[in-house]
Amino acid sequence: MRIWDINPGYLNRNSLLGEHRELHAIVSIILNNKKGYSKHPETLRWSEFGWALKKRHDLLSSEMALRGYNDRTPVTLSTNEGKWPDIYIDSSYEQFNILKKKYIDKEPGRIPFPKSAQELWSHHKYSVMARDYNLYKQIGKDISSSENDQEFNAYAELFVNILRQVPGDKSMRNTIQHMWGYVSKFGKITGKELYNMNQLTMLNKIQVRAVENKVEFLMNSTALSELKIWL
Repeated sequence: MRIWDINPGYLNRNSLLGEHRELHAIVSIILNNKKGYSKHPETLRWSEFGWALKKRHDLLSSEMALRGYNDRTPVTLSTNEGKWPDIYIDSSYEQFNILKKKYIDKEPGRIPFPKSAQELWSHHKYSVMARDYNLYKQIGKDISSSENDQEFNAYAELFVNILRQVPGDKSMRNTIQHMWGYVSKFGKITGKELYNMNQLTMLNKIQVRAVENKVEFLMNSTALSELKIWL
């Protein structure tokens, strides 16, 4: 059993669908008091965090939808709202290493594995912007392009924690408008239509245009799928 903590965009098809199945198995254990795998480390770390498990499921579902899969199996757990487990089976950094080895000669995920802290940052920029614009600017100034393991490890953990925060309405809107700039040339929309468009509709259009036109920066962004679960 494995529930990853890094963004599902890094998972390939088999890992994405596999985690989805295993998450539902954990949900079934929790809801039905099943004994099988009840003592598994993944079950134990999520058992008191139903709300967080639902959010992780929503992340998987959103990423699956971006890749053309329909999820008809919602999770309705709600215990410990707003709280996430602080125990990791493997650190965020180690999870990248595990997947890199696992994917040798296999299909990759939507987002390529980052080779440096700078590449990791480029994948998470808009997700951070949606939570804290000042932090977004600060990280942009501070992060280096070195391949220093300690720096990568620290930012990998930081980004997992940031993406667990609920975005603010103003910062979310600002971020989605920034993302729109990458796809605005693909199809005409009047200024009035754009002004009256709600955030979810705009993000849906961004997703469609990014996928259809292979907009690399957005296709390599965690925000392309994860922001949707908060709208």
